Amino acid sequence: MDEVGDQLEAGVGPYEGTWPDDARLDPQLLADGDRRNVIDRYRYWSVEAIVEDLDQRRHGFHVAVENWEHDRNIGTVVRTANAFLAAEVHIVGKRKWNRRGAMMTDVYQHIAHHRTIDDLLAWAAAEALPVIGIDNLPGSTPIEHTGLPQRCVLLFGQEGPGLSPAARRAVEQVCSIAQYGSTRSINAGVAAGIAMHAWIRRWA
Repeated sequence: MDEVGDQLEAGVGPYEGTWPDDARLDPQLLADGDRRNVIDRYRYWSVEAIVEDLDQRRHGFHVAVENWEHDRNIGTVVRTANAFLAAEVHIVGKRKWNRRGAMMTDVYQHIAHHRTIDDLLAWAAAEALPVIGIDNLPGSTPIEHTGLPQRCVLLFGQEGPGLSPAARRAVEQVCSIAQYGSTRSINAGVAAGIAMHAWIRRWA
């Protein structure tokens, strides 16, 4: 981070010295500096080079989220999926979603759209991926005591109502997240982060 006045500015400034001979580097970033929300390993790399590198290491889990009412938490889900290197994020329902919470991570994260739950299920079946619902429903299994599959889809419902009735009927299993306070549910973006980290602890 560079110090500007009394504040620290994220990233790095223009590259100093002779530019490296590396096809992964973006000449514009080398000239102007790189202030993007990326780890230091990817400073000055082009978006295409970063995605190509991530694709060599992506994990076996996918994340799906229902989007029937233009959920504002999807950006957070995408950002967290990028942080945990999910294979892909699947948005079910409305195609449009608020990208502000993604903090530009959507350019590095593969994102697919499915019009209905049935469309998602057909895709998952073709890929031989079990679909695991995440919701605090009666009869659900605590995720803290569940061995999530190495290859799977973690499905989250709309903020508020949670998994839709169609999703509840479709999933192979529903996992809950232990809570100890008075609230009935936690933010969908937070729940997604907890579930992804549960997979990471088991398989990464």
